[in-house]
Amino acid sequence: MTSTHLLVLIHGMWGNPAHLAEAHRIVSEHHSEPKDDFQLDVLLAETNRDESTYDGIDWGGERVAEEILSKVKELERLGRPVKRLSITGYSLGGLIGRYVIGILYQQGFFDTVEPINFNTIATPHLGLPRYPSVLSRLMSRLGPKLLSRTGEQFYCVDRWSPRGRPLLEVMADPERAFYKGLSLFQHIRIYANAVNDITVPYVTAAIETQDPFSDHENNGITIKLDPTYEPRIEIYELPSSPPPGPPVLSTEWFQKYKLRKPLLPPFLQRQFPWNMLIYLSIPVIMPLFVSLTLIHFTLASRSSRARLKLLEEEENQGQKLIHILAELENEMQNESTPDLDNGPNINSSEQQYDSQPGILSPVQLRMAKSLNELPLKKEVAFITEVRNSHATIICRDIKRFPFHQRGEGILRHWAVSFIL
Repeated sequence: MTSTHLLVLIHGMWGNPAHLAEAHRIVSEHHSEPKDDFQLDVLLAETNRDESTYDGIDWGGERVAEEILSKVKELERLGRPVKRLSITGYSLGGLIGRYVIGILYQQGFFDTVEPINFNTIATPHLGLPRYPSVLSRLMSRLGPKLLSRTGEQFYCVDRWSPRGRPLLEVMADPERAFYKGLSLFQHIRIYANAVNDITVPYVTAAIETQDPFSDHENNGITIKLDPTYEPRIEIYELPSSPPPGPPVLSTEWFQKYKLRKPLLPPFLQRQFPWNMLIYLSIPVIMPLFVSLTLIHFTLASRSSRARLKLLEEEENQGQKLIHILAELENEMQNESTPDLDNGPNINSSEQQYDSQPGILSPVQLRMAKSLNELPLKKEVAFITEVRNSHATIICRDIKRFPFHQRGEGILRHWAVSFIL
C-alpha cells in the first residue's frame, strides 16, 4: 500500500498560492512517481493570504495548521494515509512553517507522522535587521505600525510571551515546542540571497551574523556558481584583506560605477520613449506612490487589528498554542532554569557571534546562536542585475516578469534535494 508524503508550501507576506506555482510545478515534475512506497501530495496553503498575512506569524500559523490537519483527514478518507510531512516556506511562510511545527509537535502529530524535510527560501529567521541608514531606521519605526502584528514580530518589538519575549525569540528557544519540533526533521535546508534582496537580507535569511557579500564588488570575494543549478553559489572565498582599488579615472574605475541594476521597479520599466516620460514624471509619481502606499498599509493594518480583536474574543482560544504556551511559561517562571528572558549578554567581544555594527540586536544574536545549533544546510543564491532578488529566487511571477525565471536553478536544486 502506497502512503502519502505531504509537502506543504507556504507563501510570504501579501502573498497567495500563485506565488509558489513554479515551486509546485518543479517539485511535482521531479517527484511524479512513487518511491519506496511513498507518493508525493502537495498542499498549497490558502487560508492565510493577501491582507490576512498582516495578522501575525502566530495567527497565520494557526490557520495553516488547521488546513494541514484538514488535508490529512481528507487523504485518510481517500485511503491515502499521510505518513510523512515536509514543509517549505517562502519569506514570511518560513516563519509560519516553524510556528506550524510547534502546533503539530504540541498536539503529538509527529508521533504517527514522520517529519522529513523543512526548507525555507529567503525567510527572515532573525527578524528584519536594522542597518545604519536613514531608510532602514525609518522602516524599523514604521514597519511595526504599518504591518500590524506581523510587523511587530518582524522587528522583534512584540511582547508575545507572558514574560515579555518576542515571538521569534521564543521560537528559537530549545526548550519550546517550535524548536523541539523543528529538530525532529531529518533534513533542514535554508536558501538565502547573497545580494540584492532588499526585503530579506542575507544575514537573516542565512542565519548569519556576518555578511561577506555586502561589499562583494570591492572586498575581493571570489564566487563560483554551480553550473547545474545557477545562480546557486557552489563555493566562495573571501581574502583576508581587500585588494587595492583601480586608479581614479581609469577605465576600470568608471566600470566600477557603471549602473548594473534598473533604476525603476519592474512595473515601471519601459522602452524608449515611454521610459523618458516616466523619468520626467518621477517628481509627481513618487510622492503620489508613497502616499497611496502609506494609505493602503494603514488601512490594511487597521483591518488586521480589528480581525485580531475578534479572534481573541472567540470562545475556544484556550486551545490555541499561544495560550497553551502562556500557561507553560507561567509554570516555568519559578523554576531554577536560567532566565531566558535575560539571556547571555552577547557583545562584540564574542568573536563567533560578533555582528557587523548596527545590524543585529542582542536578541537576534541569541537567536542566531541557538538556531545554528540545529543541523542546518545553507544554500546561497547570487542573483545580480535586478532591483530586488527577493521575488526572483522563487520565480514568483514569471508571466509578468520574465526575469524571475533566473531563480529556476534554485528551485530545481530544492526539488532534487527533497527526500521523498
